[in-house]
Amino acid sequence: MKTNRNLLTRRELLKRAAFASAGTLAAPMINCGRFRLFANSATAYSARAIELMKRATVIDMLGVFAVSPSKTVKWLSNPDNFTPADIQRFKDSGINIFHIAVGTGGREAYLSTLKFIASWNGFLSSHDEHLMRVDSAADLERVNNSGKIGVLLGVQNSEHFQNVDDVNFFHGLGQRVSQLTYNTRNLIGNGATERRDGGLSDFGVSIVVRMNKVGMAVDVSHCGDLTTLDAFEVSKKPVLITHSNCRTLVPGHPRLKTDEAIKKMAASGGVMGITGVRMFVKSDEPTTVEHVLDHFNHVVRLVGVEHVGVGSDMDLDGYDDMPPEENKRLRAGYKGSYAFREKIDIEGLDHPQRMFDLTEGLIRRKYSDPDIELILGGNFKRVLAQVWSV
Repeated sequence: MKTNRNLLTRRELLKRAAFASAGTLAAPMINCGRFRLFANSATAYSARAIELMKRATVIDMLGVFAVSPSKTVKWLSNPDNFTPADIQRFKDSGINIFHIAVGTGGREAYLSTLKFIASWNGFLSSHDEHLMRVDSAADLERVNNSGKIGVLLGVQNSEHFQNVDDVNFFHGLGQRVSQLTYNTRNLIGNGATERRDGGLSDFGVSIVVRMNKVGMAVDVSHCGDLTTLDAFEVSKKPVLITHSNCRTLVPGHPRLKTDEAIKKMAASGGVMGITGVRMFVKSDEPTTVEHVLDHFNHVVRLVGVEHVGVGSDMDLDGYDDMPPEENKRLRAGYKGSYAFREKIDIEGLDHPQRMFDLTEGLIRRKYSDPDIELILGGNFKRVLAQVWSV
């Protein structure tokens, strides 16, 4: 049921819905309290969803700027290629903070990660009028009112930590989240698609301890089952699953988390981000937005609404819009256990305004306004502030 604070006048709605952006269309009411916000879309959103998106600190805990390698190189090699039109698309998304972690690794993990973070620091500096690096609890508080897009620097592997002091070094460069492993084994532990999982190594334990000490969040999204559970046991601070789904709903998929892991995550005080990647949502067709919402519901029933958020694991447009050759190379980089199908994205969540659609879905599932605000970003905002405090 709507409360009085959600019942806006048309004038108030249109003022707020504009998001202070030239690219947003403050359109008239379409029908029964629904408004078309964007000039390039016929989709109409409810006044309640629009107000929730405006009020919340919306965080995508795995929202890269571009899944296309060529587009990434284009932007990072010359920040001027990131145009005002590009900036406007990110502002119109309604997402306040993007965690832009990618997977680095291999023999040159240290140098490739150094280059990744340095490139992003340069890119953010070149666009400091519109973008801000989110480093601290204070940044989490001020990003909404800043009018800027927040960017959180993380890495989907910790192979660049050649010794424990490297944790301090990369923290000093701005890294605030580190996934312990990608899909394969490193010196820290095992990835989700390794044939066997031995859990955290002694070196891995020392890395987690140092991450706790400096205030860098531990992420286990791609870790194997034992490595995931070990991280919850070793860490004295909350452990994150920034982008994964529930294996109970997609039986046998190695990249998803067991109910045991989800319970341990919650016991650590952590938060799990739900992704809209098709094969992580359902093992067969049809696969829809409603099936994504089933994963939110499962976590909520299992451990409570305080431990779930959003980690879309895509850019604003999704994977299916990538150049075909890049899409082909992407798929070739993963084992068959990933179970790619014809499409990777899910209709309705494959466009820049997908957070509005997700909000509408949570409303359909009868979540209260405070709970929706927690899911949209409040939970990750809380846990990041806690982890980063030293």
